[in-house]
Amino acid sequence: MPGFEIFGEEERKEVLDVLSTGVLFRYGFDAARKGHWKAKTFEEELCRMVGIKYAHMVSSGTTALVTALAACGVGAGDEVIVPPFTFVATFEAILFMGAVPVFADMDDTLCLDPVAAEKAITKRTRAVIPVHMCGSMAQIDKIAELCRRKNLILIEDSCQALGGTFHGKSLGTFGRVGCYSFDPVKTITAGEGGAVITDDDSLHERADQFADHGHDHIGNDRGAEGHPIVGINFRVSELTAAVALAQLRKLPRILEIQRANKKKIKEAMTDVPGVTFRRLPDPDGDSATFLTFFLPDEQSARAGAKELAKAGVDGVFYWYDNNWHYFRKWHHLKDRTFSARPVLDLLKKAPDYAAKDLPVSDYWMGRTICMQIKLSWTEKDMDERIAKIRSALGA
Repeated sequence: MPGFEIFGEEERKEVLDVLSTGVLFRYGFDAARKGHWKAKTFEEELCRMVGIKYAHMVSSGTTALVTALAACGVGAGDEVIVPPFTFVATFEAILFMGAVPVFADMDDTLCLDPVAAEKAITKRTRAVIPVHMCGSMAQIDKIAELCRRKNLILIEDSCQALGGTFHGKSLGTFGRVGCYSFDPVKTITAGEGGAVITDDDSLHERADQFADHGHDHIGNDRGAEGHPIVGINFRVSELTAAVALAQLRKLPRILEIQRANKKKIKEAMTDVPGVTFRRLPDPDGDSATFLTFFLPDEQSARAGAKELAKAGVDGVFYWYDNNWHYFRKWHHLKDRTFSARPVLDLLKKAPDYAAKDLPVSDYWMGRTICMQIKLSWTEKDMDERIAKIRSALGA
């Protein structure tokens, strides 16, 4: 990962198709665009690829999450259960809708623990957003069963897991709505962009309307379109969609390369002292964007990450200290600063995030080292990388 490693003539062709017409807007201008509909074509091909009825492209993975929440009617005062290991966009989207993020511990999958999620349910809980982090899946079958049993809305944050599956079913298709991202470091990338997917006719209709100022998109005259709901501008441009379309067509090859590269490195690490690996509920469905492993304790993980960096092993992440992806460093949320403050002040029953203790998550995250899997490695690169990893970790 990510797809920018294999940008080529395919992306250039799709972009030039758009530029040749001068139509960068995703709607209308039917005659001028000469049959080129990049966002619409992307949506159709994504649906076929992941096995879903509807997809709607938006401007980012973040706006996909906001659109999903809006389409599902999640709003002011509703509680939404999320894991503490995710990108900040997950809780930002919830706050944007006036809802309250409620953090529940993760387990050794590094995703939301279904048992912890159930314990976090209150009378105000409206939805659960599991996040399929670093390309692999949560225990999505158990989380889906929990949501059915408790009559909660399941929204999957699959922004990091396009191409991943659980028992043959695409991640993102287990809930009422799923979300993908195509930002600069995702499996396929268009610089920005995202998608909302669903099998539900009414949810798709609301998502389609919400992301374009409430337009109903009925007929060919944009000026005559109705406004069934109030929305906002989360539209994707045809240029972004063009790059995403070319990338989507490369996804099977990307997954093939990632899985082969990860398999080789993982097999070479199985006898490294102290190393154990993240639990994958379905190893065959792993999109293989990262290889994630545990060392015995926080001290050894910190030391291991430093030794890997010293040895020249690039793409190594110690998420426990990361400002973007783990609860421990989200001081702007804990201090209720900037845009979060008025929302959280308004919601008198919002949690005190500064006092929130997540010992199980800290236990797993403190021991975790994550290594990016690249598409561009040669066999020589792989052999040299493996030698450096083994030496750095004392094999």
